[in-house]
Amino acid sequence: MENDYLQSVKKQFEYYKLLADKTITQLPDEKLFWQFNEESNSVAMIVKHLSGNMLSRWTDFLTSDGEKEWRNRDAEFDNDIRTRQDMLARWEQGWQCLFSALNSLDTPHLAQVIYIRNQGHTVMEAINRQLAHYPYHVGQIVFIGKMVQNEKWQSLSIPRGASSGYNADKFAQPQRKEHFTDEYRK
Repeated sequence: MENDYLQSVKKQFEYYKLLADKTITQLPDEKLFWQFNEESNSVAMIVKHLSGNMLSRWTDFLTSDGEKEWRNRDAEFDNDIRTRQDMLARWEQGWQCLFSALNSLDTPHLAQVIYIRNQGHTVMEAINRQLAHYPYHVGQIVFIGKMVQNEKWQSLSIPRGASSGYNADKFAQPQRKEHFTDEYRK
Protein backbone atom coordinates (compact mmCIF):
# COMPACT_ATOMS: atom_id res chain seq x y z
CA MET A 1 0.00 0.00 0.00
CA GLU A 2 2.74 2.50 0.93
CA ASN A 3 4.62 1.77 -2.31
CA ASP A 4 1.38 2.66 -4.12
CA TYR A 5 1.51 5.94 -2.21
CA LEU A 6 4.98 6.81 -3.50
CA GLN A 7 4.03 5.92 -7.07
CA SER A 8 0.84 7.94 -6.78
CA VAL A 9 2.53 11.09 -5.47
CA LYS A 10 5.18 10.90 -8.20
CA LYS A 11 2.43 10.74 -10.82
CA GLN A 12 0.58 13.62 -9.19
CA PHE A 13 3.68 15.83 -9.11
CA GLU A 14 4.31 14.91 -12.78
CA TYR A 15 0.71 15.85 -13.61
CA TYR A 16 0.95 19.29 -12.01
CA LYS A 17 4.28 19.92 -13.70
CA LEU A 18 2.64 18.95 -16.99
CA LEU A 19 -0.20 21.46 -16.45
CA ALA A 20 2.29 24.26 -15.85
CA ASP A 21 4.48 23.13 -18.76
CA LYS A 22 1.50 23.17 -21.13
CA THR A 23 0.54 26.62 -19.90
CA ILE A 24 4.04 28.03 -20.22
CA THR A 25 4.28 26.63 -23.76
CA GLN A 26 1.16 28.60 -24.75
CA LEU A 27 2.50 31.93 -23.49
CA PRO A 28 4.53 34.38 -25.55
CA ASP A 29 7.85 35.27 -23.91
CA GLU A 30 6.76 38.72 -22.74
CA LYS A 31 3.69 37.29 -20.98
CA LEU A 32 5.87 35.14 -18.72
CA PHE A 33 6.91 38.34 -16.94
CA TRP A 34 3.52 40.11 -16.93
CA GLN A 35 2.00 41.10 -13.60
CA PHE A 36 -1.64 42.11 -13.18
CA ASN A 37 -0.56 44.65 -10.55
CA GLU A 38 2.32 45.29 -8.13
CA GLU A 39 0.96 42.82 -5.56
CA SER A 40 0.52 39.95 -8.02
CA ASN A 41 3.13 37.52 -9.29
CA SER A 42 4.20 36.86 -12.85
CA VAL A 43 4.55 33.32 -14.13
CA ALA A 44 8.32 33.76 -13.93
CA MET A 45 8.08 34.82 -10.27
CA ILE A 46 5.94 31.80 -9.42
CA VAL A 47 8.39 29.53 -11.22
CA LYS A 48 11.28 31.13 -9.33
CA HIS A 49 9.47 30.63 -6.00
CA LEU A 50 8.56 27.02 -6.75
CA SER A 51 12.09 26.21 -7.82
CA GLY A 52 13.54 27.85 -4.72
CA ASN A 53 11.13 25.93 -2.52
CA MET A 54 11.88 22.65 -4.28
CA LEU A 55 15.63 23.09 -4.01
CA SER A 56 15.35 23.96 -0.33
CA ARG A 57 12.86 21.25 0.61
CA TRP A 58 14.25 18.34 -1.45
CA THR A 59 18.04 18.86 -1.24
CA ASP A 60 19.33 16.45 1.42
CA PHE A 61 15.67 15.71 2.10
CA LEU A 62 16.20 13.07 4.77
CA THR A 63 19.19 14.64 6.51
CA SER A 64 18.82 18.44 6.75
CA ASP A 65 16.09 20.93 7.56
CA GLY A 66 13.88 21.68 4.56
CA GLU A 67 14.35 25.42 4.97
CA LYS A 68 17.98 25.79 3.96
CA GLU A 69 20.13 28.64 5.28
CA TRP A 70 21.13 29.53 1.71
CA ARG A 71 17.54 30.03 0.54
CA ASN A 72 16.44 33.64 0.04
CA ARG A 73 12.67 33.24 -0.14
CA ASP A 74 11.96 36.97 -0.35
CA ALA A 75 14.14 37.30 -3.47
CA GLU A 76 12.05 34.59 -5.13
CA PHE A 77 9.36 37.23 -5.57
CA ASP A 78 11.56 39.70 -7.43
CA ASN A 79 10.57 39.81 -11.10
CA ASP A 80 14.17 39.67 -12.28
CA ILE A 81 14.34 36.65 -14.57
CA ARG A 82 14.81 38.04 -18.07
CA THR A 83 14.44 35.14 -20.50
CA ARG A 84 12.28 32.08 -21.05
CA GLN A 85 15.46 29.97 -21.11
CA ASP A 86 16.59 31.19 -17.69
CA MET A 87 13.13 30.63 -16.26
CA LEU A 88 12.88 27.11 -17.70
CA ALA A 89 16.36 26.22 -16.44
CA ARG A 90 15.29 27.12 -12.88
CA TRP A 91 12.00 25.28 -13.36
CA GLU A 92 13.68 22.07 -14.48
CA GLN A 93 16.35 22.29 -11.77
CA GLY A 94 13.67 22.40 -9.07
CA TRP A 95 11.69 19.49 -10.49
CA GLN A 96 14.83 17.42 -11.02
CA CYS A 97 15.71 17.90 -7.35
CA LEU A 98 12.19 16.87 -6.27
CA PHE A 99 12.05 13.74 -8.44
CA SER A 100 15.57 12.71 -7.48
CA ALA A 101 14.60 12.86 -3.81
CA LEU A 102 11.30 11.04 -4.36
CA ASN A 103 13.01 8.32 -6.38
CA SER A 104 15.43 7.71 -3.51
CA LEU A 105 12.61 6.90 -1.08
CA ASP A 106 11.28 3.51 -0.10
CA THR A 107 8.30 2.54 2.04
CA PRO A 108 10.25 2.47 5.35
CA HIS A 109 11.21 6.14 4.85
CA LEU A 110 7.58 7.28 5.02
CA ALA A 111 7.42 7.19 8.83
CA GLN A 112 10.85 8.82 9.31
CA VAL A 113 10.74 12.30 10.87
CA ILE A 114 12.30 15.20 8.98
CA TYR A 115 12.19 18.91 9.76
CA ILE A 116 11.00 22.03 7.97
CA ARG A 117 11.85 25.19 9.92
CA ASN A 118 12.53 22.97 12.95
CA GLN A 119 8.99 21.56 12.80
CA GLY A 120 8.91 17.76 12.65
CA HIS A 121 7.03 16.01 9.85
CA THR A 122 6.96 12.40 8.84
CA VAL A 123 8.27 12.00 5.32
CA MET A 124 4.69 11.29 4.23
CA GLU A 125 3.48 14.51 5.88
CA ALA A 126 6.28 16.49 4.24
CA ILE A 127 5.40 15.06 0.83
CA ASN A 128 1.73 15.86 1.39
CA ARG A 129 2.63 19.40 2.42
CA GLN A 130 4.42 19.97 -0.88
CA LEU A 131 1.71 18.17 -2.83
CA ALA A 132 -0.70 20.80 -1.52
CA HIS A 133 1.69 23.74 -2.02
CA TYR A 134 2.82 23.15 -5.60
CA PRO A 135 -0.65 22.68 -7.17
CA TYR A 136 -1.72 25.92 -5.45
CA HIS A 137 0.93 27.78 -7.45
CA VAL A 138 0.44 25.74 -10.62
CA GLY A 139 -3.20 26.85 -10.48
CA GLN A 140 -1.98 30.45 -10.38
CA ILE A 141 0.19 29.83 -13.45
CA VAL A 142 -2.78 28.33 -15.30
CA PHE A 143 -5.05 31.21 -14.25
CA ILE A 144 -2.55 33.77 -15.52
CA GLY A 145 -2.25 31.77 -18.75
CA LYS A 146 -6.01 31.85 -19.26
CA MET A 147 -6.15 35.59 -18.55
CA VAL A 148 -3.39 36.57 -20.94
CA GLN A 149 -4.29 34.14 -23.71
CA ASN A 150 -8.05 34.78 -23.54
CA GLU A 151 -9.61 33.35 -26.73
CA LYS A 152 -6.28 31.78 -27.75
CA TRP A 153 -6.26 29.60 -24.62
CA GLN A 154 -6.12 25.86 -25.28
CA SER A 155 -7.83 23.90 -22.52
CA LEU A 156 -5.66 21.62 -20.39
CA SER A 157 -8.55 19.40 -19.38
CA ILE A 158 -12.10 18.85 -20.59
CA PRO A 159 -12.96 21.83 -22.81
CA ARG A 160 -16.13 23.77 -22.09
CA GLY A 161 -19.16 22.06 -23.54
CA ALA A 162 -17.39 18.70 -23.92
CA SER A 163 -18.17 17.10 -20.54
CA SER A 164 -20.98 14.88 -21.79
CA GLY A 165 -18.89 13.41 -24.59
CA TYR A 166 -15.91 12.95 -22.30
CA ASN A 167 -18.02 11.16 -19.69
CA ALA A 168 -19.73 9.01 -22.32
CA ASP A 169 -16.33 7.87 -23.54
CA LYS A 170 -15.16 7.07 -20.00
CA PHE A 171 -18.30 5.13 -19.09
CA ALA A 172 -18.16 3.19 -22.38
CA GLN A 173 -14.91 1.63 -21.16
CA PRO A 174 -14.79 -1.26 -18.68
CA GLN A 175 -14.08 -0.46 -15.04
CA ARG A 176 -10.38 -0.66 -14.27
CA LYS A 177 -7.78 0.37 -11.74
CA GLU A 178 -5.44 3.03 -13.06
CA HIS A 179 -4.06 6.32 -11.85
CA PHE A 180 -6.09 9.32 -13.00
CA THR A 181 -2.99 10.85 -14.59
CA ASP A 182 -2.23 7.88 -16.84
CA GLU A 183 -4.32 9.24 -19.69
CA TYR A 184 -2.15 12.36 -19.87
CA ARG A 185 0.96 10.31 -20.64
CA LYS A 186 -0.42 8.56 -23.70
